[in-house]
Amino acid sequence: MPSNLRSIYKFLETMDFSSTTGRPLYQYLQHLQISSSRSFNAEDTSIVPISSPLTPLMGDSLKTEKKGGLSKPLKVQAIKKDIRQSPKKVNLVAKLVRGMRVEDALLQLQVTVKRAAKTLYQVIHSARANAVHNHGLEADRLLVEEAFVGKGVYLKRLSYHAKGRCGVMVRPKCRVTVVVRETTPEEEAKIAKLRVSNYKKLTRHERQLVPHQLIETTPRWSRKRSEAAAA
Repeated sequence: MPSNLRSIYKFLETMDFSSTTGRPLYQYLQHLQISSSRSFNAEDTSIVPISSPLTPLMGDSLKTEKKGGLSKPLKVQAIKKDIRQSPKKVNLVAKLVRGMRVEDALLQLQVTVKRAAKTLYQVIHSARANAVHNHGLEADRLLVEEAFVGKGVYLKRLSYHAKGRCGVMVRPKCRVTVVVRETTPEEEAKIAKLRVSNYKKLTRHERQLVPHQLIETTPRWSRKRSEAAAA
């Protein structure tokens, strides 16, 4: 044991710890072989550092990848709760943007005539801002990986009927969760290939709509009369 470590242990033993607070903590540290001189003895190989039990473990949902020295999460999500609408109606719009690029999904929601389209637009926009500003992902490569709807708290109200009767009216609520991620190089190549093929199909369709060019710029409306005059 080094001399400076021995001197620190002697100093700790000579200190007067309180029997209620300091002494149990000192005995617990001695039992775990932890001392306050670990920072001064970095070169000592006999001391093995003990990991803290409060350190969180990395789960599947917190997996990250290192790109250029920065750790980027694979998926980023945004959640909106207490939406006063039926989850079935909101899910109709969520299915529409599932698997689309974020830019395409936002454009699609702008032209969708549904009340839930505004809600999905806000959630996707929030997820994109979270991914770009908080996690350093590229906005042009973001993809809507998941978009699902969960059932919220249903509030029961009275529904008044005729002849003094009443029933139960339900006010539904739901929550929307959108998960975005960056596209892989293979997916980007596939998207570029689809864009080229779609452009070719569109241009081919436009060519079919163009009328045929007339060979004669001045058509002869009275063909028989002109032939009779020539004879």
